[in-house]
Amino acid sequence: MTIVLPIQSLPRLQESAAARVERELRAGIIDLTIRPGERLSESEIAERFQVSRQPVREAFIALMRQGLLDVQPQRGTVVVKLSVRRMLDARFIREAIEVAIVRRACERFDAHYRDRAASLIAAQEAAARAGDHAGFQRLDSLFHIALAEGADCMEAWTAVEMQKAHMDRVCALTLHSPGSMDPLVAQHQAILNAIEDGDAERAVAAMRHHLSEILRGVAGLDLTFAELFE
Repeated sequence: MTIVLPIQSLPRLQESAAARVERELRAGIIDLTIRPGERLSESEIAERFQVSRQPVREAFIALMRQGLLDVQPQRGTVVVKLSVRRMLDARFIREAIEVAIVRRACERFDAHYRDRAASLIAAQEAAARAGDHAGFQRLDSLFHIALAEGADCMEAWTAVEMQKAHMDRVCALTLHSPGSMDPLVAQHQAILNAIEDGDAERAVAAMRHHLSEILRGVAGLDLTFAELFE
């Protein structure tokens, strides 16, 4: 089995071997480079990352706790298949938290993060034009992080981060549909515009509309990609 992992940013300072393996495997699982249902071998992953098996084991345990890996009889450690139910649960939790984030952002939003959010929207436009689905999805997450940081709500975002992987994996499929990225850019701009205007009700409506986009995109995916879903 050969696993090709996505290009990551520069190594993080003081990051442990287990944290690095977890981060890169998680990224591969989310963008579907590592396919749902695929079996992972501790020894092969350890060889790829040039680490001992212990940090790989720790990474596997962390990913199991996030609901991304499972141990199955006769197969060992397996990437959990996509689940519409998990995606809907994650979306419910995410909407509750991110609506609260944009409400606070309308009350106070650091100018540095306003500029960062605007630059991320511009970068997403470029990624959409280039057809860079993986890059677009990373920028999407960074945009939402910028909103949380600007509203001083990073603890709340940590709770979102634990749940959103189940949405992100399904989104990785929907982004390959023609014209799927441009509406998301416009939705991000609408959210930021409402925050800049201090209009909480408009910001909340824009965020809810944005997080509902996956419901429109997911219809029929579990039939088209039946082998990827549980």
